[in-house]
Amino acid sequence: MINVLVVDDELPALEELAFLLGRDGRIGKILRATSGTEALRALSTGSVDAVFLDIHMPAVSGLDIARAISRSSNPPAVVFVTADEEHALAAFELAAVDYLLKPIRAERLARSVGRIAELRDGGGSPEMITVDQGGSTKMIRRDDVTYVQAQGDYARLHTADASYLIRVPLADLEQQWAEAGFIRTHRSYLVSLKHVASMKLAADGPCVMVAGASLPISRRHLPLVREKLEATRIRPSA
Repeated sequence: MINVLVVDDELPALEELAFLLGRDGRIGKILRATSGTEALRALSTGSVDAVFLDIHMPAVSGLDIARAISRSSNPPAVVFVTADEEHALAAFELAAVDYLLKPIRAERLARSVGRIAELRDGGGSPEMITVDQGGSTKMIRRDDVTYVQAQGDYARLHTADASYLIRVPLADLEQQWAEAGFIRTHRSYLVSLKHVASMKLAADGPCVMVAGASLPISRRHLPLVREKLEATRIRPSA
C-alpha cells in the first residue's frame, strides 16, 4: 500500500483530492496538510511514500517543500498539483514523478498512482523530454508518447492529451528510442509497442491501432513489425 501526504492550502481542493485517492485500492494511509509548514512537520514524523503538493501556497510553497524533500536520504515520490503549467519545468528539475493540473480527473490521478507504484517496484526515473508549447517550455514523459509522426526535419510527438513538435528527425528518434520499445512502422511513423492495441492486415494495406489512431505499416517494415507485435501477443486480424 502507498501512504500519501496531500498538501493544499485550500481545504475543498485538499478534501477532493484525498477523496479521489481514497477510492484507489493501491492507496493506504492518507495524511493531510493545509500549509507548507504543516507538511514539513508531517514528513518529519511519519512514513510517507508519496506527496501530492499544491505549488501556490503562502510562506512555504510546494516547490520549497520539494526542495527540502530532495535533500533527504530516502525521499518520497513527489506529484505536483496546480491550476497552471507555469512551474512544470522547475517541477521536473526537482525530479517530480508527475504534474497534475486542476481540476483533477480520476483517470489522470490513477495514472499518477501507477507511476508511483512503478517507482516503488524499481522501475527507475522516467525519461523526460523538453518540448515547446505555445511559446512556453514544458517537460513530458517519454512513456506517455504513443506514436511519433515525421514532419520534415521535425517530429510530432503524440500523447493521449496533446501533441508536440520537436526539432529532431524521425530517423534519429528511431535509433535513440529503440531500446525503449519504439519501432518504425512506416517512413512517416514510429510507434510505442506498449501502446499498440491491435494490428490489421486489411485489403487496403496493413495498419496498427495506436491510441485510437489507425497508422499504416509499409511493406518494407511489415515483417519486423509483425514479429515484434507477436512477441507481445498481439496477433494480426483481417
